[in-house]
Amino acid sequence: MKLSEVKTPCYVIDEGALIHNLEILGRVERESGAHILLAQKCFSGFDEYPIIAKYISGTTASGIFEARLGAEKMAAPFGKENHVFAPAYKDGDAAELARICDHMIFNSKAQLMHHYSSVKGKTSIGVRINPMFSTQKEHPMYDPCVEGSRFGIRREDFDDEILERIDGIHFHTMCEQRFDDLEATVKEVEKQFGEFLPKLKWLNMGGGQHITSEGYNVDGLIALIKRLRETYDIEVYLEPGEAVAIDAGVLVSEVLDVVENGMKILVMDASAACHMPDVLEVPYTPRVTDADEKGAGEPGEKKLTYRLAGNTCLAGDVIGDYSFDTEKKPGDRLYFHDMAIYSFVKNNTFNGIPLPSIYAMDESGDCRLLKEFGYEDFECRLGSENHKTSESL
Repeated sequence: MKLSEVKTPCYVIDEGALIHNLEILGRVERESGAHILLAQKCFSGFDEYPIIAKYISGTTASGIFEARLGAEKMAAPFGKENHVFAPAYKDGDAAELARICDHMIFNSKAQLMHHYSSVKGKTSIGVRINPMFSTQKEHPMYDPCVEGSRFGIRREDFDDEILERIDGIHFHTMCEQRFDDLEATVKEVEKQFGEFLPKLKWLNMGGGQHITSEGYNVDGLIALIKRLRETYDIEVYLEPGEAVAIDAGVLVSEVLDVVENGMKILVMDASAACHMPDVLEVPYTPRVTDADEKGAGEPGEKKLTYRLAGNTCLAGDVIGDYSFDTEKKPGDRLYFHDMAIYSFVKNNTFNGIPLPSIYAMDESGDCRLLKEFGYEDFECRLGSENHKTSESL
């Protein structure tokens, strides 16, 4: 089927755009010698892992279930790497994580010392550092270098007890940022922690770099990685999420109703609160096109201005205000762009709103259904399976 035929609401992964991003990341790997890992917290569409495995070194996880997913869907079938970092680990998870992960990164000295005896010799051990060097300008809520941050070990707290137990250090300080910010951060890391790098096996520079976005200095990134590897005789890792799947998917939605209240409001079968929570959390306003593939404009820019809102009871379930050349009515479709990332990994069933189906669209424009969700996916999260179900009523 084609994009115009998929059942709404649904996410559609654009494999052509995904491959475009992966080709750039694959070039960085080849020319720099870096290991690039998909940050599954951003995109966990494991049906696409066979494609991703052709270009980059593996996956990284932020918790036990993501680590299991990486182990089962990427590491086991394709022989790829599987890494994990979390602010803290439960005792019951640590042994399993050490067994299924190639690298296990601890957030604090206390966590390292607590789990060290149970993971030693089973995985490569590292710690997250915090250079306390902020480069965030637009998203302060995503800045782990602010005073009071829970993330990472500061230079003043880094000591020989830590050094003698680890193979590498990890930092992650950026969000949707360019090479200049990474370069400045690396200089600060070298200034504070450079004396330790020759004694380590690896340096993980985290994610948050928009490597595949237009205008990113890919050549500068390659040169930086090569310099670090040569200077310190060290392996270098990157953990992009958005850079893997940026602009590689849409959320397809249908207009259910048009409400008039000082302006025209389109009630959609997709919800910001349920299906694209970053729209409310960041916040940001996604790019929208209509069935004629015409891009929506800013409010007042085009003939007709509408507010796009979700079908939940939350008054603030508003996607944004847009203008269009043509009138919109129930049954019309709209396409919300850049919805492969931080969408189906974060969605929810608030109000009992169904989860969108997931499709993949190949390079020829043909769509295939990957996953469809039903009432059971809502019910199973809320109570005992032994309780009376609707089928027995």
